[in-house]
Amino acid sequence: MTQLATKTILVVDEDEILRESIADALSEEGYNVIPLNNSNRALDWIKEKQVDLVITALDTPTIDGMKLLNIAQEKHPKANVIIMANSTSVEYAVEAIKAGAHDMQIKPINIEKLKISVGKILKKHLILANDIESYHPLDSKYGLTGFVGNSEKMQKVYRTIAQVAPVMTTVLITGETGTGKNLVARAIHHSSLRKDKPFVELSCAALSEDIIESELFGHERGAFTSAIKTKKGKFEQANGGTLFLNEVSDISPYTQVKLLRVLEDKEFERVGGMETLKVDVRLIAATNKNLEKAIEDGRFRGDLYYRLHGVTIELPPLRQRKEDIPTLVETFIRDANRVNKTSVKGINDQAMQFLLEYDWPGNVRELKNCIEGMVVMTKKAFIGVNDLPKYIRRIGDDKWVVDIHVGMSARDAEKELIVETLKYTNNNKAWAAKILNMGLRTLFRKVKEYNIN
Repeated sequence: MTQLATKTILVVDEDEILRESIADALSEEGYNVIPLNNSNRALDWIKEKQVDLVITALDTPTIDGMKLLNIAQEKHPKANVIIMANSTSVEYAVEAIKAGAHDMQIKPINIEKLKISVGKILKKHLILANDIESYHPLDSKYGLTGFVGNSEKMQKVYRTIAQVAPVMTTVLITGETGTGKNLVARAIHHSSLRKDKPFVELSCAALSEDIIESELFGHERGAFTSAIKTKKGKFEQANGGTLFLNEVSDISPYTQVKLLRVLEDKEFERVGGMETLKVDVRLIAATNKNLEKAIEDGRFRGDLYYRLHGVTIELPPLRQRKEDIPTLVETFIRDANRVNKTSVKGINDQAMQFLLEYDWPGNVRELKNCIEGMVVMTKKAFIGVNDLPKYIRRIGDDKWVVDIHVGMSARDAEKELIVETLKYTNNNKAWAAKILNMGLRTLFRKVKEYNIN
């Protein structure tokens, strides 16, 4: 008998036919299944005996699924819980997921889908129990070096990734552009049981309804004028693995209906096709929009939203976790050195202070691009203030900082001041002379004297 087959499963539901059907199906798989018809009997079992998985109705006259969830987690920290909810209770079920439930099944229950979920959850449970030390959700071998930081906000993100990665629930990642939503999606996939299966990504931004439908579901030859051959869509490409839909808020209402069907039934037809295709795909979605506001405005379906945000991971903007900037800068300098064969050693304190004071509207992506550019362009061992882009060096609307420090000769200091002033004025020498409070002829002479190009 396998280790999985020895697992004890409680099935708790008032509906005798459903309860016994689930029990019979799981018993055939070799599990030890205990069917129960109310919360009290289930609580007695949980308090006195070993339980590996609880499959429970969410909210009925005799069953309190949330209470069972809480007691199960208290008595058996490694126990798993699957919530069975009516379509009218999806929002409540989402709260159960957030509280620690591992999956949500919508009634009427598809027994085959439930069996798959049970198998994967208990397999995950076994893997974690046998090899917990090998579980590193943000391992650098997955190329997630831009996803770093020790702030409390990021620690919360890491903990959530570790919790949701091994289970099958859908995940909605929210955050401003450039916060690293795609990195979170990859971290979840590479830390999951699907890590050896495909990770497929699609950005839904600015795609027309026809294009996005074809991209998601594929099309048959002749489905439209340019369909010269059959094409597999992203769902087929991701079968067995993970599909990441970025900017999901941009999907049209028509395509939202088709997407909802795939989430609920795991099936679809290609554009122009009649054959119904079955898929096993974990969906991760991301958006920089307020989907609840989009629902109010009639631009996004509420039922799809509740299916997508089984668990929500909210990424903080960089301006709210500036304590992570030094670590990010160090990481980006190291990466840029490796890619460009450069040898920049770091950044000086004055330049770092400017990076800390800037608000980074483009978030981590903007910081990464900024550091890469400076690493390539600087001729010094340490990035200084003069290497910073103009918009970061500005103080207020019209002030500019130049890196002149103790130890420089007066000649070098004057040259540096002239060079940076010419940069500031885009080489407008008349304007530069006025700023420097010197005559234009004097400026021309000094430009020549210092060999300033």
